[in-house]
Amino acid sequence: MAVEGITKLPITIKNDEATKLFMQLSNISGEIGRLDEKYKSSMLQSGFINLLALNESVQSTRIEGTQVTFTDMIEQSNKTDKNSNYIEVMNYQKALLVGEERIKNGYPITTRLILELHSILIDGARGSNLSPGDFRKIENWIGPTKKREDAVYIPIAANEIEEYLSNWETYANGLPYDRKMSLDHLGTVEGMVLDEDTHPLLKIAILHAQFESIHPFLDGNGRLGRILIALYMMQTKQISAPLFFVSEELETKRAKYYALLNKTRGNRPDWYSWLHFFLEASERMTNRLNKLLDDANTIARSGLKKCKTTSEKHVYLYTFSNPNATAPIVAKTLGISQTTARRALNSLADYDLIYRDQSMIRNIQYFNYDVLELINKK
Repeated sequence: MAVEGITKLPITIKNDEATKLFMQLSNISGEIGRLDEKYKSSMLQSGFINLLALNESVQSTRIEGTQVTFTDMIEQSNKTDKNSNYIEVMNYQKALLVGEERIKNGYPITTRLILELHSILIDGARGSNLSPGDFRKIENWIGPTKKREDAVYIPIAANEIEEYLSNWETYANGLPYDRKMSLDHLGTVEGMVLDEDTHPLLKIAILHAQFESIHPFLDGNGRLGRILIALYMMQTKQISAPLFFVSEELETKRAKYYALLNKTRGNRPDWYSWLHFFLEASERMTNRLNKLLDDANTIARSGLKKCKTTSEKHVYLYTFSNPNATAPIVAKTLGISQTTARRALNSLADYDLIYRDQSMIRNIQYFNYDVLELINKK
């Protein structure tokens, strides 16, 4: 029998469950802090972050069934004809970067931003014929088939979406003048209330589950919900860039991810199991990202020692944001001549820092396989 609807925020959990979560949280918070410091001191910074954002885009769309890989995206990047999977992944990355710009300019995550990002996310991709940038007007359900009787979850009615998203937005951003959110929906409060002053990492876990449960759009809810995780961690100053990516960890346990989300729904939600799962995934991914940044900086420092000119250094660092490079693209991006770009790329290939694809006569492609292997390493 399908679970129907959700309760509003804030939520409560048992006191002993809260103790366990806060113990988990103390370890992860330190790792996130270290990750942010490594990012701010890295010579790679935004370029490499864009590459990580691309990988996040791949992993998030894979959760929803696409078969594209990170390597596929790199190999297609210089091709004229782009398939639908490529467009979907690039839309995800574009929405993530637009969201980053809005957060940096001081705009909080609101319904208005959510609608804007949704419009970008499904532009010309899967779901583009299903009201991009607009809330659903009809009932929908989640299940293995298109039949309502096979549904595992039936979200709130379409006419309740704005009410529930307003509650979601208030929980995310708080009320003015230090006012507190109402707890009337909780009845007699037992245990601990995880209110709007709760640690941001627990809050985004709750916000993510609640957003997926509200299911405000006919398509793109999961992808947009995972974008909001990275953006909220930025908004709350936990990290300086949209670097907190958990989709890769969630993708590896997709069935459990969906099952635990479903347990947060209905009249008797189990929030602890979901929050424990999310914190575990966050810890694994934060550890991986910390190591990834360390390894990338080590590779970059070693490679720069082999470079003999300023142009070679700039072009080499560029390949950490685009490991499939051509002279015209490098020239355009870095504002140098194609001759200078080609000379630098050929020199880097001679130093064995990148690979020159000899099968091409024009628009020769150069691959930084050190970076590709780093991202693909599990």
